[in-house]
Amino acid sequence: MNEKLHEECGVFGIISPKPVQTVPLAASALLALQHRGQESAGIATFVDGMLKCKKGMGLVTDVFTHDYMSFVANTKIAVGHVRYSTTGSCNLENAQPIETVHSKVSLALVHNGNLTNSAQIRHELVQSGMVMHTTNDSEILNILIVRNMIKTNDLETAIVDAMNFVEGAFSIVIATKDKLIAVRDRNGFRPLCIGRLGDAILFASESCALDALGAEFVRDVKPGEVVSCDLKGNMTTYMLSRASQSGLCSFEFIYFARPDSVIDGISVYEARLEMGRALYRQKPTDADFVCGVPDSGLQAAMGYSLESGIPMAPAFVKNKYVGRSFILPDQLSRENAVNTKLNPIKAVVEGKRIILIDDSIVRSTTSTRIIKMLRRAGAKEVHMRISAPPFKYECYFGVDIDSRDKLVANHYDVDGICKIIGADSLEYLSLENLRAISPTTSFCTGCFTGDYPAPVSPTLKNSFDDNMSR
Repeated sequence: MNEKLHEECGVFGIISPKPVQTVPLAASALLALQHRGQESAGIATFVDGMLKCKKGMGLVTDVFTHDYMSFVANTKIAVGHVRYSTTGSCNLENAQPIETVHSKVSLALVHNGNLTNSAQIRHELVQSGMVMHTTNDSEILNILIVRNMIKTNDLETAIVDAMNFVEGAFSIVIATKDKLIAVRDRNGFRPLCIGRLGDAILFASESCALDALGAEFVRDVKPGEVVSCDLKGNMTTYMLSRASQSGLCSFEFIYFARPDSVIDGISVYEARLEMGRALYRQKPTDADFVCGVPDSGLQAAMGYSLESGIPMAPAFVKNKYVGRSFILPDQLSRENAVNTKLNPIKAVVEGKRIILIDDSIVRSTTSTRIIKMLRRAGAKEVHMRISAPPFKYECYFGVDIDSRDKLVANHYDVDGICKIIGADSLEYLSLENLRAISPTTSFCTGCFTGDYPAPVSPTLKNSFDDNMSR
């Protein structure tokens, strides 16, 4: 596992009463969502009623050429996806959209999240003779929808029944030749919002994708809501059973989401500023300047600076030609990767007392390396501040947190971790201050507390532990 945490993916969908450049628009939206997944990208559309899909490994700009987007430019419906795998291997077979062509319905589905009962459903489907073409859990949804269509012959009923059957975290957009349907899980673990661009209706994982297209933000999809849109511009909503807004992933605000996004009425940028402010109030510390680890600690560092009155300064230059840290095979490779991405500015650092802010400490590899770099550049003191509580538990809802035995906070207390990473002091954001960024929102904090807002079966826990330890 990489030292940084990753979410599974980002989704987008568009439907327009008249043909527009849905594929180029989808590609632009996926570029805005690229931070949510860099392993693969895909877009599906319908041309003369026929499902057309292109997907590939790599970034959006690697997969979609100008020639391709021109070829399928004017259509009425498209869905897009960027992926980082947590369930299923990193290969082309698991890239999305997941396509199904059947006499009852042809559909393309994109999914962000993790189904917690997928293993049981997959076993039942295989036992009944169904052939599975991927190892991710999203294919299960297509199969369930088509099976329900055979019984009901009504698309919305088929989708609602399928989604009532699955458990876990999911934000989903489904395209057919004449409808676009979005679904958000009962707890609202994963974000999903609605926008408008002229007559077109859009769905996206984050509002920043709407901004990138010049679209108007309408609202968030509610937890447990199914929103169906047709080619006439009609929008109809349904609700899943047992819907309850009690699981929005707190790490969307700590790290995953772009700072210019707004999720369930909460500004990601303002939330991170408040995390930094709270870190100073928890443990006031004098220093010469505050700096954030690029880019995940920058907004919290700004908040710390504003609250403390200590100036902010850039301690590092980030190599902009290096993407996210790759999932490297050994400890030495992971440590050396940090030097490739960051280099301290000696003229800024030398002889200074520094407040260093980052979003998390997972194994401690990255934090240790960064502090060593600052020491070599002449830093007098380095006080580490983390804008999240300590990670102690797995996530079953779409975040690739490592098995417990590899999480440093399960082996050492704060003082022990401070010694390991070589800091002069260490402070984590308290759980109370994390929740206080939006007192009216019930965040999922299971990775910090082990208390999850949705049931996790012992079978899933055992299976998850086995997979994460491989």
